[in-house]
Amino acid sequence: MTVRVEWSTGWLWAGLLLLAGCATGGDPAIARQAAPASDAPAREYRLYVANESSDIVSRIVFDPAAGARVEREIRVGVMPADTDAPHGLAVAPDAEHWYVTLAHGTPEGWIWKFRTGSDELVTRTPLGRFPASVGATPDSRFVLVVNFNLHGDMVPSDLSVVYTPELTEVTRVVSCLMPHGSRSNAAGTRHYHVCMHSDQLVELDLSSFAVSNRFGLQLGREGLLDPNDTGDEHQHDSHRHETTCSPTWVAAGKGERANRFVYVACNGADEVIEVDVEEWRVTRRFATGPAPYNLESSPDGRLLVVTLRGGQAVTVFDLEAGRELAELATTRPITHGVVISPDNRYAFVSNESIGAVPGTMDVFDLERLERVASVELRHQPTGIDLWRVDPIGEGPSPGREE
Repeated sequence: MTVRVEWSTGWLWAGLLLLAGCATGGDPAIARQAAPASDAPAREYRLYVANESSDIVSRIVFDPAAGARVEREIRVGVMPADTDAPHGLAVAPDAEHWYVTLAHGTPEGWIWKFRTGSDELVTRTPLGRFPASVGATPDSRFVLVVNFNLHGDMVPSDLSVVYTPELTEVTRVVSCLMPHGSRSNAAGTRHYHVCMHSDQLVELDLSSFAVSNRFGLQLGREGLLDPNDTGDEHQHDSHRHETTCSPTWVAAGKGERANRFVYVACNGADEVIEVDVEEWRVTRRFATGPAPYNLESSPDGRLLVVTLRGGQAVTVFDLEAGRELAELATTRPITHGVVISPDNRYAFVSNESIGAVPGTMDVFDLERLERVASVELRHQPTGIDLWRVDPIGEGPSPGREE
């Protein structure tokens, strides 16, 4: 049985922070912030973060001089006796709307569409079992959601293609065992996701919504597969290895690497692999700390930031030099998602935490290679995306609490 506790805002929120600090031994890392760099941009960065075990989406503002704070909380979900579990979150590239997947259902989950700024619910539609990661196409016309099927039989699951103007599911594409990650390339011609229990990277042609390529990720056996091979475990019993990639996320290359390379987090092998999707071969491997989970390339294509689910840290790689620059500690364990600001300066990271301890969002300065701000959120922060960047003092009014 799940006990759902709701907190009011204002002075009670301050009390929650005090109690959380006591419960965790008064973690000073949450309150402490590095002094802003002299060249820190005079901008406000606004983001949305889904809190999976609280049925709340946090809207956060980060000012390099003042730190990070929650400026609004948006409640989602309809089940009064259990959590609906907002998991994946994506802001459309045109910044007009944001989308969140509600992973739990009876048995199917949902995707909800909100208007940015006012954060009003526009509409919602049912999807498959445990819809998880969500990604928008560059033209904002579609979002693609992997149906992770966490609570179903171990059979190939699917990916939902949703037309955003009406939030209509137009098709489902049979994928693999436990698909995760959802990212389109910069050109808007291909979509990529990975399969945790099939060790596959799947490429979708966005003009036909058909699988165009499948790439096997089993260590030592990387290579193209039959596009119809959905990775059913019974088909691969004779090819199982003790060590597998067990991929959890894929990021499309950017800058000079756009449309040619993708990066896959091998959660089971403690490494990130670079895949050339023109020649379909592994071109580089990057050793990481324990259990890399999500990853994101900077807009200029120079850096790759990897969250370490098993290491309470993020790793920053220089893709031009092909080397690790730093491993930086996060404020809470079970490090989850990451998004990088369009000016390439900051990485924003969600940390789920454990048990009743609230999670956090950390801000890392990618030039100074240090954590410069943190903010405590609700329970189990997961999906994260950036909405907008404004000159100081020109951002939207926080408005009233919903």
